Amino acid sequence: MHLEMSDLLDLVLEEGASDLHIPCFSPPVLRIHGEMTPLDVDPMQPEDTEYLMKSITSEANQQKLQEDGTADFGFAFGDKARFRVSVFKAKGNIGMVLRTISNTLLSIEQIGLPPSTKDILFKPRGLVLVTGPTGSGKSTTLASMIDVINKEKRDHIITIEDPIEFYHKHKNSVVTQREVHNDVPSFADAIRRALRQDPDCILVGEMRDLETIGAAITAAETGHLVFGTLHTTGAAETVDRIVDSFPTNQQAQVRTQLAGSLICVISQVLLKRIDKKGRIAAFEIMIGTPSIAALIRDGKTFRITSDIQTGAKYGMNTLDAHLLQLYSEGKISYGDLITKAKDAEGIIQRLQLEAAQKK
Repeated sequence: MHLEMSDLLDLVLEEGASDLHIPCFSPPVLRIHGEMTPLDVDPMQPEDTEYLMKSITSEANQQKLQEDGTADFGFAFGDKARFRVSVFKAKGNIGMVLRTISNTLLSIEQIGLPPSTKDILFKPRGLVLVTGPTGSGKSTTLASMIDVINKEKRDHIITIEDPIEFYHKHKNSVVTQREVHNDVPSFADAIRRALRQDPDCILVGEMRDLETIGAAITAAETGHLVFGTLHTTGAAETVDRIVDSFPTNQQAQVRTQLAGSLICVISQVLLKRIDKKGRIAAFEIMIGTPSIAALIRDGKTFRITSDIQTGAKYGMNTLDAHLLQLYSEGKISYGDLITKAKDAEGIIQRLQLEAAQKK
């Protein structure tokens, strides 16, 4: 008697789990509000995980699994939800992880972004980067931003993703969604081709290599609004990561290009709420002011954080300031505050000082 994938996925949606893990020789596990919660069933045997894999994996992806040991794809569970699926071999057996992609797009306010970030979406051109570790909600933030443009502007939006996560219907804008490996061979190729498809706005799902980063910056310079993601934490580190991915002899030019085209960097981390069920995001927001552009051009990225600290009137804030605010509002734990902060010592000193002043 096999467990059916549809029963497991119904359970994922019922429990509000972000991920479903199907390992061999262990019961399936749900990740609920960040915590791994095993199901009270018998451990999965190799034939069980293979049965579940085959129930949702196309022939082409099963072939890929045999050849490469891994296959990643998007999967629609009827009209209830979509999942990002990774099927893999571990010790010769098959395992799977499914990440939930909600069908409901959240508003900018629901995500917790300040209203100032909405202004960015009405810029005619430039580069907007949403950064953070895996599972920090970058895709959700980007999907919400694209949805605002889709509703409020008459644009042509092109998204380039691997796999496509949120499906966008045409609203006031026309949305063209292209999947890497399915519709187009690579991110870089898709950006170059997008420029011939009369876009106003281009979303680049991942800027992982030099070619993609270069193509995205060029698209932003040539009069398009470009959204991209990187696995960095913090604005200064993001700028450094981009510049460092280029050969030394090109870095000065890239700094100049970035200084001219970078509108905004939003860095985010996702934390467990302690005041109620669920998770909450903390953000660092850097807006590309003339002062920040000069720091990028001159290679003085180490001074960006202090510019963000004093840039509240432009809608900027540091990650640590937002974490402190969430902690003081009783929404996140002290442990999360300290482990997620960039300057943990500075935060501890600040809390001690505040405690001393209260006495």
